[in-house]
Amino acid sequence: MNWVDHIAGHTYHGRKGAIQNAFRYSVDYILLDPESDPDTPMLFSKNQPNVTNWRDLDHGGEPGQGRGAVWLREQFDQFGVAQPAHITLLTQPRVFGHVFNPVSFWFCFNDTDQLYAVVAEVTNTYGTRHSYLCHNPGFAPIQPSDRIVADKLMHVSPFQKVEGCYTFRFDYRAERVGVWIDYGREGGGLIATLTGPRTRLTDCAIIWSLVRRPFGARRAFLLILWQAMKLWAKKARFRAFRSAPVPDHPVSRIREP
Repeated sequence: MNWVDHIAGHTYHGRKGAIQNAFRYSVDYILLDPESDPDTPMLFSKNQPNVTNWRDLDHGGEPGQGRGAVWLREQFDQFGVAQPAHITLLTQPRVFGHVFNPVSFWFCFNDTDQLYAVVAEVTNTYGTRHSYLCHNPGFAPIQPSDRIVADKLMHVSPFQKVEGCYTFRFDYRAERVGVWIDYGREGGGLIATLTGPRTRLTDCAIIWSLVRRPFGARRAFLLILWQAMKLWAKKARFRAFRSAPVPDHPVSRIREP
């Protein structure tokens, strides 16, 4: 992969339980090889300032102190997992220097180009990050129909408890990418999706995105606050971040059956 893909996709969130809330927004993600030096359009750069860009320091480690794919490979070594032959990262880019990614996905492929692990990198609005290493038993190739379960360990939404589990599903193809997350807990939870076609990132695509969805991740952050206000108005219970546990390790593995 010697270029950057543009994912002009959609995200959907639907709340489960007594208090209902749902929304669907258009979003702009990129899919890139974090270890390569890809051909990029004029308005996008890797590890350099630009109108839109991507930086190692935004991923792999604490927000703003990341080390990109170097960090990811260190985690695989710590878990005793075979190193990926290559990696791609699905994430929102910086726009005018700002970025906030509620969740990014590291797709990890073996030497036969099969997807065998995905690291879901979750960041909350309090500046805390935790990642989930998702895989099948024995690291068998991940198919679009596979469902991978991980215990929820980090406080994300102040309107959800830190309990229950995530069920992930991944569909990674040459023409599109899709991620489905079903968070379940007693009496509640939510469903979140991210889907969209893969096309090569161009200056025209960047300009059109800036016109249609100005300010990139700033817009996403404001939409999160707007949905929080709606839940507050519906009298959903607010849970303070200070009362939530923080995982001891930056990455957790899924539960094997």
